Order: sequence, then C-alpha cells, then structure tokens
Amino acid sequence: MMNGISSEAFVLGCSAIGAGIAMIAGVGPGIGQGIAAGHGAAAVGRNPGAKGNIMSTMLLGQAVAETTGLYGFAVAIILLFANPLLGKL
Repeated sequence: MMNGISSEAFVLGCSAIGAGIAMIAGVGPGIGQGIAAGHGAAAVGRNPGAKGNIMSTMLLGQAVAETTGLYGFAVAIILLFANPLLGKL
C-alpha cells in the first residue's frame, strides 16, 4: 500500500495515463495528411494531366504517415486491455 492506493490500482492508473499520451500520436498524422491532401489538390489544379501520378504518390505518403497513428493506437489498446505491466507486480 502506498498512501491507501494498492499497487494494482497505481499500475492501472498509470496505464490509463500512458494510453492517453499514446493517443496524442494521432494528431501528427492527421495534420500531415491534411497538408498532403491540400498540396496534392493544388498540384492537380496546376497540372491536371498528372492526376494519376500525383494521387498515387500522395496516397502512398499518407499510408506511410498513418502508421505512426496506428502504432500509437495499438500501444493504447495494449495498455488498456492486455496490460502487460500487471504481471510485473
């Protein structure tokens, strides 16, 4: 016991805070994908003939950028539901 808080409750609380911090990783990909889509639309507006190349490159870049958000989401889900830290008590 630490001032009335059990070790299990402390680990669960810290895991919830860590999951929330991990979800901040979703902000960066959202901003980056919005910027990429805006620049892709501007590029298609300047050169409509290159639409296919521009769109495929933009979508590939967005897919790569999204992996950061998905990794953060996976870490948050693991911390909340699998909680490997409880086994260390």
